[in-house]
Amino acid sequence: MIIEPKIRGFICTTAHPIGCAANVQRQIDHVVVKGAVESARKRVLVLGCSTGYGLASRIVTTFGSGADTVGVSFEKEPSESKTASAGWYNNRAFEKRAQAAGRIAVTVEGDAFSDAIKAETVAQIREHLGQVDLVVYSLASPVRTDPKTGEVYRSAIKPMHAPVKSKTLNTGTGEVSEVEIQPATAEEAEATVKVMGGEDWELWIAALAEAGVLADGFTTLNYTYLGSELTWPIYHKGTLGSAKADLDRAASAIRAQFGDASAYVVALKAVVTQASSAIPVVPLYGTMLLQVMDDMGLGEGCIEQIDRLFRVKLQAPVALDEAHRLRVDDWELSKAVQDEMTRRWPLLSTETLDNLADLEKYRAEFLRLFGFGLSGVDYGADVDPRDIG
Repeated sequence: MIIEPKIRGFICTTAHPIGCAANVQRQIDHVVVKGAVESARKRVLVLGCSTGYGLASRIVTTFGSGADTVGVSFEKEPSESKTASAGWYNNRAFEKRAQAAGRIAVTVEGDAFSDAIKAETVAQIREHLGQVDLVVYSLASPVRTDPKTGEVYRSAIKPMHAPVKSKTLNTGTGEVSEVEIQPATAEEAEATVKVMGGEDWELWIAALAEAGVLADGFTTLNYTYLGSELTWPIYHKGTLGSAKADLDRAASAIRAQFGDASAYVVALKAVVTQASSAIPVVPLYGTMLLQVMDDMGLGEGCIEQIDRLFRVKLQAPVALDEAHRLRVDDWELSKAVQDEMTRRWPLLSTETLDNLADLEKYRAEFLRLFGFGLSGVDYGADVDPRDIG
């Protein structure tokens, strides 16, 4: 079949297996060209390993540091007539290349919030790695079922306490408009913390520790986004911010049990992801950030950010902020970048968007998440959606 992107709202419902493989290889090449990444963390578990920052973490630790990995993600398999999710193709492409490089790469696919997947992951670690030195938590899901109670929680991306008015962008039409977002209820705010906060991170560390598969002196990282004042009303000061603050609480609890160097919340920059595309205001901010940072020679995607995290920021001595977070959003939040973002923001409109932001690059990066728009891929060729590239 000829596989083309089918976009509905902020979701692409198709993925290209050859394109996804090319995207994985592009990220591997970035790491390999830059050379070895010094690290003693050779046995790695990545929770949320199939796309974005999680996939980049698996690539950097494997091809930069020579690590063996177990990954966990929840993906859709292909059929004869339907494509898999992009993450499913990414996992297969990564495994194929890691194993060709002589590295162990095992992927567990299922609901990472469940006790069953935790138990299966422990079994895979025991069989293939023995123990893990590094646990990367990079799960992004709008829904979580509590494994103890069976209650289903759904996150709500809303402000707290009062409505927020701001500019937003329709990435399909390029229209900039005003939006008013109503505040979350107390129940919605609580549910968002249950889905996106630190509880499941703590449950994973507890399960791994109880099973004896955490190595002495292990490190665990949990990725977050803090953002600038331009996005704070909907993000940092909204329900998402409450959930992200709960990560700091969880990190502190893990450190209290395992030591000061055991757990870091890592603040990363804004990048183009399917999850971020669903958040009001954020895509408009993201299109402008792409142009501003590129103009200043500071542009970074997922692989560039995670490569810098492991290659520079995690090297001793590790520099932390006042909240014990590890900051890789320093370039985005630099005074030069934010001053320019603040200057441009009130000038943004449908008419000025082309001059002040880079919607074309935003769209291209979004499609690349699903394997489209990669150089060297024949998108007119007949492809079996079950191909793993």
